[in-house]
Amino acid sequence: MKIKVGLIGFGRMGQFYLEEMQKSGRWDIAYICDINPDSRELARRLSPESKVIENEQDIFNDEAVQVVGLFTLANSRKEQIRKAVQSGKHIISEKPVADSIDREWDVVDITENSNCISTVNLYLRNSWYHRVIKEFIDQGEIGELAILRICHMTPGLAPGEGHEYEGPAFHDCGMHYVDIARWYAGCEYKTWHAQGINMWNYKDPWWLQCHGTFQNGVVFDITQGFVYGQLSKDQTHNSYVDIIGTKGIARMTHDFQTATVELHGVHHTHHIEKPFGGKNIDTLCDLFADSIETGIRSPKLPLIRDSAIASEYAWEFLRDAHAHDLPAIGDQAILEQIWHRRRNMKNGYGLLQNNNPKSIINT
Repeated sequence: MKIKVGLIGFGRMGQFYLEEMQKSGRWDIAYICDINPDSRELARRLSPESKVIENEQDIFNDEAVQVVGLFTLANSRKEQIRKAVQSGKHIISEKPVADSIDREWDVVDITENSNCISTVNLYLRNSWYHRVIKEFIDQGEIGELAILRICHMTPGLAPGEGHEYEGPAFHDCGMHYVDIARWYAGCEYKTWHAQGINMWNYKDPWWLQCHGTFQNGVVFDITQGFVYGQLSKDQTHNSYVDIIGTKGIARMTHDFQTATVELHGVHHTHHIEKPFGGKNIDTLCDLFADSIETGIRSPKLPLIRDSAIASEYAWEFLRDAHAHDLPAIGDQAILEQIWHRRRNMKNGYGLLQNNNPKSIINT
């Protein structure tokens, strides 16, 4: 028996979920909801067997729907999650789970005091490369975990291109790296110092580096920014994880097509190259389907609480950057050049939705 699901929000992420659910054969996509007529028309073409609707309440009212997927903007998610819990539906949500940290913690309370299974797309936890590295560390191959270094810099989304409800780049994108560092460390953050820069004189830092410690003494540095050669003739990026232990190391790089993992332990050395995997939505959906079918929540599924914690620390790191010297380099004229180029790009990083979706490189 397929799992009956209603998808709310049919933008870029909603389309990704539809594609993976259709591929798996485990889901009956009963509804697709979006307030945009163009998105509804696209949904009818891509999923003709689904009821394509404008009013999300139809999904919550249908007792046959077991799961709702929430892929709208963050400012609508708290109310949608409340409705889902009230109607007894399980929840897959994009992050963040609300548009302010207070509302995110409200969502944690709502979901943790219900019998519904809920998860959030902290996609790095579902990546094959982080799981391979974590298993290698847990085997003691690098000794005691000591240093976590994470970097993700791409051209990516420019200021004003979709972060209105999810915050500046370090919150919208960077909270994934805040989360995965905490996942590796296995405990909470203790101290931090952040430095940002207001590229192109934009009001928020579009590049930020934070370093500090966890409660168990592991040190970290996280670097994230969508500032990496926005106007370069040939665009590139710099993304890596570099993990140092008392005896060995583990590291990863990727080109958005292939991920390369290098493991240098006391007993084993491995070099692994496999497809990058993108947002790993297939893995998330399979874990969630397993949980629904067995009635036992998979421990591999990220918690709503994990998202709230990552969001809160990302905001803390941004606030800390504002407490220090926050230089502004570049000006509005350069930013306008970037906007103009990105409106017309057909192949690049974090392409806008009205550009060719087949050329999108995930950021």
